[in-house]
Amino acid sequence: MLRDETPLSLTNDDAYRRWRDAKLADLPATAADLVVEVGDPRRLSDAEATALLERCRRWNMVVYHAAVGDEPDKEIPRQLGARFGLKRLDHNPGADADAITAVTIQPDALHRGFIPYTDRPIAWHTDGYYNAPQRQIGAFILHCVRPAAEGGENALLDPEIVYIRLRDRDPAHIRALMHGQAMTIPPNVVDGDERRPTSTGPVFRNGERGQLAMRYTDRKRNIQWRDDPATLAAVAALREILSAADTPVLRLRLESGWGVLCNNVLHARTRFREAGTPRLLYRARYYDRIEGT
Repeated sequence: MLRDETPLSLTNDDAYRRWRDAKLADLPATAADLVVEVGDPRRLSDAEATALLERCRRWNMVVYHAAVGDEPDKEIPRQLGARFGLKRLDHNPGADADAITAVTIQPDALHRGFIPYTDRPIAWHTDGYYNAPQRQIGAFILHCVRPAAEGGENALLDPEIVYIRLRDRDPAHIRALMHGQAMTIPPNVVDGDERRPTSTGPVFRNGERGQLAMRYTDRKRNIQWRDDPATLAAVAALREILSAADTPVLRLRLESGWGVLCNNVLHARTRFREAGTPRLLYRARYYDRIEGT
């Protein structure tokens, strides 16, 4: 359970109500509210950095429009992350040697079977939901070098909003999803070789700095939920919220030079179609949370 003195504690309703009311009174109206125009993400001005941080403090995410076009430079996400205290990169199996992933269609043996490296849609998830408890993702940057010819729209949703909607329905949903065995991702085994072990843990947890953190995937296969009525009811309620018409989902399509900096918010992607030059994004995942949020 989250610490009793925090607004997220299930035993501190007064603090929760104050935090909830302030959060709901300050929701972004459209994806445009998230946008900050910057020159070069590798060398932000103080004013640009302040504007980016202000949105991350309020909404756990920001979208930047940078004047770098389709320049394929991994220093863009690396330097941007460092500006906000993001240093501990996650060396996930699909990443390049430098731990920054080139998200593009990759049919090779290493990436085969992983949806991010195809043109298929990706359901709601937080990054690294299959990671071990000591390797949970706190933040990520997704930088677009080249968009697809068609499609590839992103959906973004602050996990704090999902928490609020679930808790307002029934605090028992939160209690169930905070259980240490709420969600299990089975091991990834290819040709008898275990590439990733089983990962079991909660959906909601207390992050390193006391803020809410979420670990979730909306996939229906190769996932095991704790087999008890409270957990199954909580998962059903969570899925209803994610698909509800009034859930404040922000949708946008990243263009060349655009990117997302966030505290590992829920996100999804539509199917896309390439024509000519392949779609390419850089993804940097961090164990850190954005400094100052």
